[in-house]
Parts: sequence; C-alpha cells; structure tokens
Amino acid sequence: MTDDTPDVARAIDEARAAARAAGLSAHNDAAEGSGDAGDHGDSEDAEVVGGPVTSFTWHLSGLDSAVAAGHLEKILNLVPGVQARVVYSTSMAWVTAPDSLSPDVLRDLMAQAGVDAWLTTASLRRRAERLNINERRRRMRRHRQSQQRDRKHRDSTAPQRRSTQTSATTEVLYTARALITPARLIVAVLLGVPVVAMQINSSWQFDNWQWLCLALSVPVVTWCAWPFHRAMAAGLRRGMSALDTASSVAIVLAFVYSLIAMLITDVGDAGWRNDPGWTAGYHDNGNGAVFLDVACGVTILLLLGRLFTRRTRLRSELALSSLRTPPSDTVTVVRNNRRGKPVKSEITVGEIRVGDDILVPRDGVVPSDGEVVGGRAEVDAGPFGGVDRHTEVTVNSPVYAGTRNLGDTLKIRVERTGSRTRLSAVQRWISAAERDEAQLDQIATRSASLLVPWAVVIASCAAAVWLLVTDATASAVAAALAVLISVAPLALALSTTLALRLGLARAAAGGTLLRNANTIHQLADVDTIIFNRNGTLTHGPMAVTGVTAAKGENPELVLRVAGALSLESTHAVSRAIVRADREARDAGAGGDSVPHWLETGAVTIDDHGTFSATVDLPVTDARTGETTTRHVTAAVWRPRDLSELADPALANAAVGGGTPLVVSWKGIARGVINVSDQVKRDASTAVEQLEDMNIETTMIARDTYPVARRMADMIGISTVLAGIAPGRKAATVRSVHAQGATVAMVGDKDVLDCLRVADVGVLMGSADRIDNAESDVVLLREDISSIPEVVSLVRHVRATVDWNLWLAWGYNVIAVLLSVTGLLNPLLATVPMLLSSMLIEWRSARITHRDYTNRSTVVANWRPRRGKLRSWAGENLLPWQTR
Repeated sequence: MTDDTPDVARAIDEARAAARAAGLSAHNDAAEGSGDAGDHGDSEDAEVVGGPVTSFTWHLSGLDSAVAAGHLEKILNLVPGVQARVVYSTSMAWVTAPDSLSPDVLRDLMAQAGVDAWLTTASLRRRAERLNINERRRRMRRHRQSQQRDRKHRDSTAPQRRSTQTSATTEVLYTARALITPARLIVAVLLGVPVVAMQINSSWQFDNWQWLCLALSVPVVTWCAWPFHRAMAAGLRRGMSALDTASSVAIVLAFVYSLIAMLITDVGDAGWRNDPGWTAGYHDNGNGAVFLDVACGVTILLLLGRLFTRRTRLRSELALSSLRTPPSDTVTVVRNNRRGKPVKSEITVGEIRVGDDILVPRDGVVPSDGEVVGGRAEVDAGPFGGVDRHTEVTVNSPVYAGTRNLGDTLKIRVERTGSRTRLSAVQRWISAAERDEAQLDQIATRSASLLVPWAVVIASCAAAVWLLVTDATASAVAAALAVLISVAPLALALSTTLALRLGLARAAAGGTLLRNANTIHQLADVDTIIFNRNGTLTHGPMAVTGVTAAKGENPELVLRVAGALSLESTHAVSRAIVRADREARDAGAGGDSVPHWLETGAVTIDDHGTFSATVDLPVTDARTGETTTRHVTAAVWRPRDLSELADPALANAAVGGGTPLVVSWKGIARGVINVSDQVKRDASTAVEQLEDMNIETTMIARDTYPVARRMADMIGISTVLAGIAPGRKAATVRSVHAQGATVAMVGDKDVLDCLRVADVGVLMGSADRIDNAESDVVLLREDISSIPEVVSLVRHVRATVDWNLWLAWGYNVIAVLLSVTGLLNPLLATVPMLLSSMLIEWRSARITHRDYTNRSTVVANWRPRRGKLRSWAGENLLPWQTR
C-alpha cells in the first residue's frame, strides 16, 4: 500500500463511485472539488444512512504500517453509512455498514488500496443467516398476500359464519359497560318511578292508570333495559347464558304478562285498582295483577348497580400503574466519534447498545439496566426499591429500567437492553400470570352462567306448583319472577377471580411476582419457610475476617493457596478470598518466602463443593534447608463437623465466627479462613413476624452447627439445618416436605434445584434469573420483610376468596328458597341480588389498599381451614371456580 496523496485521492473517488453504485448517496458530494482529501477527513462525521445495519470483521494482509492502517480506515469511513475501525497490531478491521451494502464493495475498496481482506468465519456465518432470513421473509410475505387474497375470495363467495368454539372469550357474558350510561338511568328513573309509585300506592290510582303505566314502561323495558337484552342475545348466539339473562327474562316476562292480562282480563278495565301485596300468596284471591312495577323497578336497580360496579377498573388499574413502560422515546447517548472524541447525540430507545453511556436527566426514566458511571442522585426505584423506594445512587450503583431520576443528571453504562432488562422480564411474568388468570376467569364465568338455566328451570317448576295449588296465575308468575330476579350469577363469577386478580396485581405493585393464582393458594398453606443462608439473610460483599494457620504453617501461604483455587469461581465466598489474597499480594505480605504467583492446574469441584487442584508450592528440606517447588494436591473445603479437624487450634478457629473454610494440601489441614458478611437489618423483624404467623422458620447452611446456630440465634430462626453440602440441599428440602410440612424455599440462583423441589420456590436477589421455571415467586426487592408481607397478602386473598364463595353460594340458596315459597317480593328481590355482588366487590377491593406492612395486619386475620364443612368447601367449591 502506497502513501502517496494521488493514490489516496484516487481510492477516495473510487469509494464514492462504489457507494453510488450500491444505491447510497454520499453525504459530502456537495463538497467535491472543494479541495484535497484531507479536507474531507477533517470534516464532521457523516450521518449514518437510515435503515438496518450489519457488522463485518475482516482479516487483513498487506498493511505495512500504522499509517497505512489509518489511511485505509479513512477510505472506508468515507462510504456513507459505514463506520470502520482498522487495527494495525492485529491486522483486522471492524466495519458497521448498511444492510444493503454488499461486502464485495468493501473488499474491492481495500483491494484497490493494496490490502487483501477476507471475512472471518463468524462474519460469514452471520451473513449467510441474514440472507436466509431475508429470503424467508420474502417467502412469508408472498404467502401472507396469497392467504389474504384467498380469504377475501372466500368471504365474498361464502356466507359469514360465526365461531362457536368453547375457547371464545366470556366477556360477552357480562353486560357491556359502555351501554350502561347515566342517560339510560335518568330516563328509567323519570319514567319508571311514577309507575312503581302508582302501583304500590292504591290512593294514587285513578281510572285507566294502568294504561298510563303501560305507556311509561315501554321505553324503560326496551331502550333502558336494552344492555341486558343485548347481553342475553349475545350469549344465546354462542350457546351460553349471559350473567344478566335471568334479569332480562324477568323484565320481559313481567311486561308481557301485564300486557296480556290487561288485554284479556278485567285488569284492563278503567275502574280496576291494584291492592299492593308483598308475597306471592297475596295474588291467589283472583283479583289479578300487573307487574309493570317489577319491570321498571328491576331495570332501575340493575342500571344503578351496574353503574356503581368497579369490576373493570379494579381488574386493570393496579397492574397498569405499577408496571408501566417508560414513556420516553429518545435518550441522550455519549459515543466516541471516528476521531475518538465523545459526542452526545439523541437516539431512540431501540437503538441503545450494550456498553453505551446514556445520560438520564432529572425526572427522566432509565430505559435500560446498567451501572452508574457518573453523577450522584436520588432515584425512585418503584417496586424494585423495597422498603426504601427512594435511594441515592452513585458510581458503581446498579440501576434498572423503569427507575426515575429525582436528582441531577446521571451517566449510566448500559448492561442489558430491550427484552433482556428486568422490567421486560417482569412484564413477561405478569403477562403470563394474567393469561393464566384469564383462563380461570373464563372457567368461573362459564360455570356461573350455568346457574341461569337452572334458575329458569326452578322458576318454571315453582310457577307450575303455585298454579296447581292456588289456581292463581298471578301468584305463579310472582313466584317465577322472584326466582329469576333473585339469583346472582355475577356474584358467583366474581367470588374467586376478582380477588385472585387483585392479589396478583397488588403483589406485583409491591415488588413480588406470583406465577399464577394457584401459587396464592399454595403459599397461603405454607407452614415452614427454609432460608438459604447466603443470598437471602445476609447482604453486602463477603470479606475475610481472619486466617488461622496450623503450627509451623505460614498464614499468607494458606491464603495464597486458597486464592489460587478460588480464582475462577463466581461464588461470593470465593470472590472474598480472591480479593483478600490480591490485597495481601499487593501489600507484599509474606515476604520472599511466599511466592507471588502459584501455578495451578485444572480446578475440580466435587459434590460436596470442595475445590481441589495441583499447585506448585515451595517445600523446604528440613536437613539441608534448601527450598524447592513441588507439585502437591491442595484443596479448599468447608467442614461439616468439627471432628474433621484434628488440630484444636483450627477447630477453635472454625467456630470462632463467620464461615470457615479449611485449606489443606497433602491431605493435611494447613489453616482455616473465616469469611463473613452482614445480616440484613430487617431480618430479625421479618423472622419474628413469620413466627407470629405460626410459620416455622428454618435456615439451611453449609457451615458447622455452632456457626450456623450462632447466626440463627442472632436473627431468631427456630431450626437450623447445618453442614449441608450444596449437592444435598435439595434432598434435605425434600425430606422436610416428607415429614408433612408444606415448605417454601427462599434462595438465590445458587439453589435453584431446591426451589424446584419445594412446595413453593421463592427466588430472591437474582435480577438476571427472573425468567426461570424453578421458582413460583420472585422477590424483586432485597429486604426480608417482603416475605411476611406477601404471606400476609396471599392469606388475606385466600380468606377473601373463601368468604366470597360462602357469601355467593349462601345468598343464592337462601334467595331461591324464599322465592319458591313466595316470601320474597319480585320487586324487592333485585336489592339483595345487587347487594351480594357489590359486597363481594367491596371485600375484594380491600386487597388493593390494605397495609400489609403493618405488624397487626400481618399477624392477625388468618385461621387455617378447619372443620369438615370448611374443608369440603375449600376442596370442592374452590376448584369448581378456579380450575
């Protein structure tokens, strides 16, 4: 490659020509002829051509010097949309180019500059996959277009068919909320109240008053009651019964019977008067009756009750407000330009790349997960913040997408973007839970709708019996109307699913993700909670608190061997040992007698978590005093029992405090390293709350029993399972369950196998493992107090579901019995029907605003299911509604 200016200018011109041949417009064509090539090199960076981009990595041959590499980089960067970096030391080039630019164009440019280039294997593979993807997209596009044409042809030639699949949504079974308007209620009140008043007050009746009432009732039972008639028709078209079908049938029946009675009996006479009665038996005197007051009164009360219902708002507002996607569309990013200078630019959130430095101003929302690299500010972490939602972050503090900046501008280095952020994982978890809950809601709604045809059957049978016994048609119709109006399928439909839905949303708003509604029932039954010691009860980086060497051993050498064996491990204990070893080595501890570096072979880890490898250690001959390096087998392990340590000094050190690790080589224990961390400040309070809730708390640890017992006593945990190796923890959890306990296991990503075998697996302190199949509950917060809070929540939800079920079933049974016996007036039957549904909604709504952090709330209001009747209800009525 030549360094002459004419050759460089000719290469630049060829680059522009190649760019135009590729269909790209050169950004600096207007500058052609303005001077030499150096002017273009000092001009501002080109704007990247819009559209998708791709990356290439090239091997280069023929680079003579770093200057030649700089010239080649300048030539490549002149192509519009291309960003290139050429490294002379490795003879490689990294190029980002528009997807429409063929790599052959870039290869030709480099060849004209005197450099041979070929793509790496990874680049060739990505290029082939991209071409295959584009071809598949073209075929899929043609296939979709063909399907659309065929569908249009079938729709134009064949009659429209409606789907009657059983999986169709059950929302049609609810009366459309949009149709229940204040205007309908006002018209119903203005026209219907006079009808009710005249019919129940005989002194207000005059000649032909019943015909005036009939005229006033027509718009009430047609236009005002149209939402209920529409829901009934929609359900019948799908082979199902809408929840308000019985009320719609009662309105129509009351109006039609009154019209027929007025046309063919003396009820239509001008001088006929109605004597009010409050039971069905009153109508057996042969005086006849009209039920226009029932038609109008039921319509008014139904409209009023449905207007006040809060089902739609309660089912969605909490989840939407707590997990809202960040509203910002653009973000300020700091990237180095081609000359290595940092430049600020505005990009869309979708263009953020891992490693970018983004600036989040005051009141801005963090769009990606990352780490603060500049600035200090107070932030609102939302559900992720735990007890202290408003925290101060500084350099090296982690931040997550969805966090709002309340202070000065923060500079954040991006670590996870898009679907990999914790906020996206949370939203996926919530979406999956909502889909599961929606299926349960469909089952509950369809099951509740089965009450409607049974109500029609019971009403028909009651009318037939009353007609046979009293020979009074009015009495028979009154009993049938009372049955149809009093049944409350809506109360049955809402009795379980509304409370479960609100429980899932409330838990998510508090930083706890529940997998589905079944998790609520399982967690409410838990009577034993097992905490894994590390990652749950403690926080902060672990630190080495002491090194005790056996007699005649160097403690610095003991630490150096442990650091060499733990170097590649990511466990918190291993990182603490490596950090302490590095600090001691940098400080020159041990002098010349301890090697600065130890050559170590491949480290193996057995089922007990023992690290072992061959290490080159200095060995001093006792006779000659000569020191030589020999290959010895060394190991780092945790003692499970003090009997494993024969040296009394080492045994005392193992129980002296912190987590003990024994370092040995040649099969002899040479020293003990104590590592400790800090107990979370709310651990003792949270454990005490769990114990007050009749939940046995257990800690499982790998430490010896005296060490684990000391820590458990500090926190207040009642049971300790000590000396459990990592490979045996899952079996230990399973054995606790085998003893009859309902177990919830709380741990981090290091004990996922334990979470899988427990009745309820609770994942804590692992933001990058939210998308996993092992855990049933994910705690986004780091505080232990979130555990008694969520237990109190699910117990309250379960108790609400139980009492809602009893209320719904009990009311319907009592209402039907009173209606069949004629003791319930049809006009008044609407009131208890509406009150039952509104009472269930009110009881469920308490879940959204109850304070579960209050100690009295956490402890009280829970009794396990006891008694044959309550046990039968929990095992039969509840699955009928939710499974």
